[in-house]
Amino acid sequence: METTTQASSPAAGYGLRREVLSPMETLAQSVSTIAPTTTPAATIPLVCALAGNGTWLAYVLATAAILLVALCISRFARYSSSPGSLYTYASMILPPSLGATAAWSLLLAYIATGSSVIGGFYHYANLLLHDATGRVASAVFLALLVTAISIAIAWRDVKISARLMLWIEAVSVTLILTVVVFVLIRHGAHLDWTQLRLRGVSGGGLRLGLVLALFSFVGFESATTLGAEARNPLRTIPRAVIQSALLAGAIFILCAYTEVLGLRTVGQDLGASQAPMRVLAGVGGVPVLGLLIDIGVLVSMFAGTLACITAAARVLLLMSHNGITHGSLRTTHARHETPGRAIVVTGIAAVAPVAVLAARGASGLDVYGWMGSLATYGFIVAYALVCVALPRYLRQHGAYGPGAQIIPWLAFTAMLLALIGNLYPVPEGPYGKLPYIYLAYLCAGLLWFLLQRRKTGAANIQNGA
Repeated sequence: METTTQASSPAAGYGLRREVLSPMETLAQSVSTIAPTTTPAATIPLVCALAGNGTWLAYVLATAAILLVALCISRFARYSSSPGSLYTYASMILPPSLGATAAWSLLLAYIATGSSVIGGFYHYANLLLHDATGRVASAVFLALLVTAISIAIAWRDVKISARLMLWIEAVSVTLILTVVVFVLIRHGAHLDWTQLRLRGVSGGGLRLGLVLALFSFVGFESATTLGAEARNPLRTIPRAVIQSALLAGAIFILCAYTEVLGLRTVGQDLGASQAPMRVLAGVGGVPVLGLLIDIGVLVSMFAGTLACITAAARVLLLMSHNGITHGSLRTTHARHETPGRAIVVTGIAAVAPVAVLAARGASGLDVYGWMGSLATYGFIVAYALVCVALPRYLRQHGAYGPGAQIIPWLAFTAMLLALIGNLYPVPEGPYGKLPYIYLAYLCAGLLWFLLQRRKTGAANIQNGA
């Protein structure tokens, strides 16, 4: 692949609507894929079950690791913009097989994250339905419903979907931060030294909690998939990547500290709580916000589904242009200028495993955990490959300074440690099968890639003859 900037060529639009998204709408893509509303409600309690009073520290360390990766990705984004995001960055520098590894890993990461939040959606939908009516709806129906709506919006207009995601997350995060502020005001102007002194925290628990905390951030880079559609992409996208990582990290650290503090105040264990934000709203003296936050989490799960389908479809589009997937997936809608076929394929791929698991009786939170953990493997591998590729890329552009000699390798080391933390000790139950599922998927993708390269090579030889 060429090392010149993708934004410089008119063909780099790939049939997508060019430069229609404002900086805020571009940022909304990354923020919605992170789905920051879901972390205080679903992920922080899981981290607390492992790290206890070190939950806030796990998020501090996770934020530091993600910021290192964000710095690497943003440097690439200053020179290159295309729908392929991390796949494009890696394939410009690394051998073709590693470029394909980044592509298939990133595609799986976005699709599996979509599956994760679909599972979360039907969990919270039935939670709210049961509270209101005493009844629940079919989990399979709810999963299909949220996916169908997301596909329809993503197909119709990228600008509409970006604005919708922006408002959904803005309102939901505002409600959560309001509760956090009320809890801290009620606690008074003194620190929680039980947390700050890490009382009862073990090294192993903190390590496992850190690995899980990283899942809260995955997708922060997805603004890079809008390289053809963002306005002034070589400035807007790098800023969106850094801003989303900083914004998410600040929210998660504050929420982790406050949730542990607030639930201890009423004698409850955050790690065992099924509705932590409702309890926290009661502690803050604003119980009505607890219900509103649960509604916000539900809507945020929908926004996350939409964001993941939007990102995955654009990666699949570029993979098709580069011959890694079937050529028909490069088609874009003539009027809407969206990758319609890729949107449908990624939407179906996201909902299919959820529908099967839901039909077999899996809870929404189990699906959220399983598919989210599978996505983490794809993200970590893609992040690591981009970090490895950055130093050589900067040399080619005459921008290889002191920071480029240190930061990429620190980021790569952080991702390598995170991967090891996911694999050792071997997780129990379904989580122990996820590495093998990822490896089987990756082997299948690389086999397809090699077959396509062989077929292309044979065709070139015949044409030359």
